[in-house]
Amino acid sequence: MNDSQDYIQLETDQPIWERFFTLAPIVLVGTMEENGEPDIAPKHLAIPMSWDNYFGFVCTPRHGTYANAKRTGVFTVTYPRPEQILYTSLAASPRWEDDSKPVLHAFDTVPAREIDGVLVADGYIHLECELFKIVDGFGINSLITGRIVAAHVHRDALRISDADDEEMIRKAPLLAVLYPGRFASVAETHLFPMPAGMKR
Repeated sequence: MNDSQDYIQLETDQPIWERFFTLAPIVLVGTMEENGEPDIAPKHLAIPMSWDNYFGFVCTPRHGTYANAKRTGVFTVTYPRPEQILYTSLAASPRWEDDSKPVLHAFDTVPAREIDGVLVADGYIHLECELFKIVDGFGINSLITGRIVAAHVHRDALRISDADDEEMIRKAPLLAVLYPGRFASVAETHLFPMPAGMKR
């Protein structure tokens, strides 16, 4: 058993998440503004919502992403590559006084195929989602979930049964956030030691 002196109790009357590092993916969520222009925003509290084709991310009603997804009923998800970290970060830039976000013009995008939206070019996974549920009330945040209606994966990130997963990831590393304030390129991986008979 660990010695209790090895642990420091954190007060929970304030958010705890900046007192240590946590590992998460980072994605670029695309929505459409009322004027027909695309909006792209980075989200790191983002995850598949089940073993089925559902995806969700945390947002706040104060952001355009929330309003756009609620109004249009759709959103896109791009998993960017490590070499796209600069653009991924810049997508979080605040809007100008006229509500424009010029940095978004630096992104190369491709149109979604099944919904009205865009995806960031060269990402390794592209998801197109129809809004499923919005769950408000996580403090100032909300959980936005969608049903995936189209999915595309870049050839270099597609798992193939007779290929070596470790080698594939080494050649096409994944981008991860170490919140708060750091990122990593994940290229070295190991087979997870699954116990015999384990079922999902």
